[in-house]
Amino acid sequence: MTIGKAKVAVGFIVVGALTAVFGAVLLFVGPAVMNDQVIKQAMAIDKSKVAVGFIVAGVLTVFFGTVLTFVGPIIIDDQVVKNTVIDPNNEISYTMWKDVPVPFYMSVYFFNVLNPKEILDGEKPMVEQKGPYVYRKRIQKDNITFHANGTVSYREYRTYFFEPSMSSGNESDVVTIPNMLVLPQDSAKTHRLQEFNSSNTGLFTINTGKDDIRKVHKVDSWNGLTELNYWRTPQCNMINGTAGQMWPPFMTRESTLPFYSPDACRSMELVYQRDGQMKGIPLYRYVAPKTLFANGTDYAPNEGFCPCRQSGLLNVSSCRHNSPVFISHPHFFNADPVLLDYVLGLNPTEDEHGLFIDIHPLTGVPLNVSIRLQLNLYMKRVSGITETGKISEVVMPMIWFEESGYIDGPILTNFHTNLVILPSVMEYMQYGFITLGLVTIVIAALVHHKVKRSRTNLTMTSTGVDNPAASFTENGAHYQERKEKCTINNSEK
Repeated sequence: MTIGKAKVAVGFIVVGALTAVFGAVLLFVGPAVMNDQVIKQAMAIDKSKVAVGFIVAGVLTVFFGTVLTFVGPIIIDDQVVKNTVIDPNNEISYTMWKDVPVPFYMSVYFFNVLNPKEILDGEKPMVEQKGPYVYRKRIQKDNITFHANGTVSYREYRTYFFEPSMSSGNESDVVTIPNMLVLPQDSAKTHRLQEFNSSNTGLFTINTGKDDIRKVHKVDSWNGLTELNYWRTPQCNMINGTAGQMWPPFMTRESTLPFYSPDACRSMELVYQRDGQMKGIPLYRYVAPKTLFANGTDYAPNEGFCPCRQSGLLNVSSCRHNSPVFISHPHFFNADPVLLDYVLGLNPTEDEHGLFIDIHPLTGVPLNVSIRLQLNLYMKRVSGITETGKISEVVMPMIWFEESGYIDGPILTNFHTNLVILPSVMEYMQYGFITLGLVTIVIAALVHHKVKRSRTNLTMTSTGVDNPAASFTENGAHYQERKEKCTINNSEK
């Protein structure tokens, strides 16, 4: 993101500051130099006028600093708006939006079943987590089409590349998980994840923000739909928020992060948790509220996502070909504790299994992201299918994903320079101008007062008011004159 005008403005501020500092130096040094020149060259320079000139300069400096306190933020906000709008003319920001330069990684964890035969006999499942199997994720938008109503359509393609050095296993590893079709067990190879390569998230149409920056990145439609048809209530079928990559700028702590997730078949909303910093850049951390996957009994607005089971599970069978699949946080974090009693080997913690997004509030740009979701299979004994044995009714964790990425390198440096350093410089400079102007006014006023007082003393001295000897001599002369006049008058008589 570039902020050219802000840099130019700061340049002028620095030049102005140097000029003001030079003027302040002259305020101290100038009178001494001038006095020396007056003595040497016998030139009469009115110091009082010079002091008045510096007073005027100080007033102008204070005025400029005061104006800058109002104009500075406007300049920054204007540049944020111009660089946030989705516009091909914004080369850097548009390129970042089109081909996300930040490295994203998909970490995959499997729940390897340790006792498959015992499960068929009705015992509790026992699992161990295997992973991570890490894939570098490339995100690229294609079929980009701008529309006259201030929206843009695109398809986003995802490509995954396995990263052996970041993984704790390889793609030939075999794990035992429930088979969604037959149920007893399925020895699955992890390379099946590559089937997602070159997949896309559907046709998104989002607002460019050109007409209203508050709408930038917000979804206008998905696959031509302005609402879904998976769920039971209009509220649950709403497509809210952005596509989940960026949000409108100028966020506050009261702001939320709504976004539509095609993978979850619904809109979701994160809430503010706390302030933070990332390498000097201020951020807001947003997390999932406990009500995100709560059932309709615990949170009435979620009734439309039912039929529900325990809180912490989202039934997505209606958008997954009626497969008995549920989404949750990994290890049933923030879910009903009873789910942990049905499966052995789970240990949920917020640090490892909670999802979060760190947002730069001024721009709405995510700085650090970690989205963690788990796929679960609802299992029970099915009459007539001998493979289900005596299996107990249970929501079985199968696999969980973590999509993570953060801004670093030259992008972070550019971000920090333009959106942290420059605004800070402008803020310090505006108060510096005010302080310098006030100091200049005070010193110049004192100099002016001193010059005026010296001139008054000089006048009084020349008239004898402050010179007793001169006054005595003058009075003596008058007395002698009166005495001579009296002597002449007496001789005439």
